[in-house]
Amino acid sequence: MDKIVVLDFGSQYSHLICRRIRESNVYCELVPYNVPLDKITELNPKGIIFSGGPASVYSKNSPKPDNKIFEAGIPILGICYGHQIIIDHFNGKIKRVDKREYGNALLEISDKTNLFSNIQSNTLKCWMSHSDAAEVIPEGFKILAKTTSSFSAAIGNNEKKVYGLQFHPEVAHTENGNTVLNNFAKVISKANPEWNMTNFVESIVKEIQEKTKNEKVLCAVSGGIDSTACAVLINKAIKNNLTCIFVDNGLLRENEKETVQEMFTQKLRIPLTVIDARERFLKKLDKISDPEIKRKRIGEEFARVFTEFAEKEGPFHWLAQGTLYPDVIESGVSGGPATVIKTHHNVGGLPEWLNLKVLEPLRFLYKDEVRNVSRILGIPEEVLTRHPFPGPGLAVRIIGEVTPEKIDIVRKASKIVEDVLIEDKLYSKVWQAFAIVGDDRAVGILGDERLEGRIVTIRIMESVDAMTADWVRLPHETMEKMSSRITNEIDNVAWVTYAISSKPPSTIEPQ
Repeated sequence: MDKIVVLDFGSQYSHLICRRIRESNVYCELVPYNVPLDKITELNPKGIIFSGGPASVYSKNSPKPDNKIFEAGIPILGICYGHQIIIDHFNGKIKRVDKREYGNALLEISDKTNLFSNIQSNTLKCWMSHSDAAEVIPEGFKILAKTTSSFSAAIGNNEKKVYGLQFHPEVAHTENGNTVLNNFAKVISKANPEWNMTNFVESIVKEIQEKTKNEKVLCAVSGGIDSTACAVLINKAIKNNLTCIFVDNGLLRENEKETVQEMFTQKLRIPLTVIDARERFLKKLDKISDPEIKRKRIGEEFARVFTEFAEKEGPFHWLAQGTLYPDVIESGVSGGPATVIKTHHNVGGLPEWLNLKVLEPLRFLYKDEVRNVSRILGIPEEVLTRHPFPGPGLAVRIIGEVTPEKIDIVRKASKIVEDVLIEDKLYSKVWQAFAIVGDDRAVGILGDERLEGRIVTIRIMESVDAMTADWVRLPHETMEKMSSRITNEIDNVAWVTYAISSKPPSTIEPQ
């Protein structure tokens, strides 16, 4: 299968490049920026993209690719920092700009062949995010487009098939950005559009069979789309060699256990073992307020539960997880110099004492691709449209110590938020909706009595793949319903607030 390879230099948008390329049915994979050429040629890419990144090419120890890549005859596209790498490598000159350029700019296209073919307009809005720019472009390169602040916003060497963009075509803010990336993948690199979810299902089923052979697989399911799709895929591949377990850690959504049991046993016809571990998880979280310690303790306790089950019911050789591509990237194991955002995915390995190999059949898929896979697998629509739920459960929606009172508040409040969205026919139009509770208190009046109660924060986001997200502008009537029900139906809640931070700079979950 033809593919495009993206070298990750640490941009928050690296994943988006992959996703946009895949939208044109060309497979795209993210690899470390310093992968040597021989490893890249093993992947047999039709084209290579250098991502953006926070570094400056002239800084000491700035990340650089293997120089042999430039002589391999493979088409190259550099974006932002990647654009500057190309200029620097071919003896152009990069300089620090007086004022960082961030936001929308108007791109004037002067050459509409190759990168800008099939674009009708001579101008388009593009998204800039840089503090360095070209001062001198290399010999043999032609300026393809400019902005008022960047005379070489797009450059190209048609003979070498090397191109650079100062702007970010992968973000939604750039008009026709998908067309630009599609032109590089299909027109310049001549990659055939062979990537689709039906082919993926067929190939991953064979891969699971070949990888596991006749070994036993233990799969932890949560009821969410990721772990459900993971379980159904593996069941399709190895049937009776799969054992699915559901762990009630006391941090679940309202009626979660009953819902998951019914779905697996009655609708999916996959046997499910339910383990009641509520007491032991809450004991591990007693008096813990640091969010990272919470995540790690929950992850470690899950591993202990799995180990105990495996020792009793095994032997098992594999532990399956519904890890997705964004999980891999945000856990800092894509290979790029990106900051670790999350630690609870267990991506890249489990505690050594678990003694199980990791099976992650979805680790190269984005959330929308998992939904497409799930439809192919016949997973019920209510699972496909259900909002994502974090692995550590309600613990990450409780700021400060995790207590029975806070768990009760956040569970009930989240259920009210979802119920109102369903009632107002908004649930399927948003990505995620839930409540948050912390230690802050405010004064309210219940009847004639003054109450110093908890503050509940509502968080509702819209997104496509969870890597970027924006807060939802809810109708005031909907917000009023949520607030009224939360303060009236849940004890010890005085105020309700609404979170209006987007991702980035914030994350979707509060911790």
